[in-house]
Parts: sequence; C-alpha cells; structure tokens
Amino acid sequence: MGKINLGRVILGGIIAGIVADFLGYLVDGVLLASRWNEGMRRLGQSDTSTNQIILYNLIGLVCGISLIWIYAAIRPRFGAGVKTAIYAGLAFWVVGVLIPNLSFMYVSGLFGRRLMAYTTLGGLVEIVVAAIAGAALYAE
Repeated sequence: MGKINLGRVILGGIIAGIVADFLGYLVDGVLLASRWNEGMRRLGQSDTSTNQIILYNLIGLVCGISLIWIYAAIRPRFGAGVKTAIYAGLAFWVVGVLIPNLSFMYVSGLFGRRLMAYTTLGGLVEIVVAAIAGAALYAE
C-alpha cells in the first residue's frame, strides 16, 4: 500500500470542487433558486449574497479536496477507476449531504420536504460526478 500523493489529491480535489460548485449552482442557484429564496424569507433571512456565494464556493473546494482524499484512501482496497470514485462520492454524500440535510432540513422543519429532497438528490449527482472528475486526475 503506497502513500497518498497529496499534490494529486489537491489537484484532483480542486477540479472536483469546481465541478461540484458548478453543478451546485445549476441545481440550487438556478433550478431551486425560487424555493431557496422563499425558504430563507420564511426564516427572516435575505436572498443569498455575493459574499455567501464566494464562501459556498470556497467550502466546495475544501469538500472537493476531502472527497479526493477519500478516493485516494480507499483506492488501494477497491482499485483505481470510476467504480471507486463512485464509492468515494457515495460515502462523502452520505456524511456531507444526506445526514446534514435530513437533520437540519427535515427533522428541524426549517425548509420544505420537497426542497430537502431535491437539493439532497441534486447533491448526489454533484458529488458523484465531481468524484469521477477529480479521481481521473489522481495518480499515486
């Protein structure tokens, strides 16, 4: 079992983060924008600001690096390739999207169930596609 190539984790992670941020923009910033704005108004908050968008994208880059680190960590056991990238994406999605959305959106009732379902399923696509894109650049 070799060492993790941190340079490639960062490179692949940045690409994964960019892909996830772009797909997240399409899902949450375009398709679900009106639902998000309505939900935020119900909470007494304003629409998403430019500073928030910048922070979301920076968090997306950190998530992308974490995602590819997971891929690199499980790669020796599962082998290199798309299948392992999908496994890494699913693991990250469960911990980073599904569980938080269920707890903060569904259980607490802060946002509607449809918004929670749509953004969670959109997150599945975002993370798995990002994992595949970032993993394509990883090599030990």
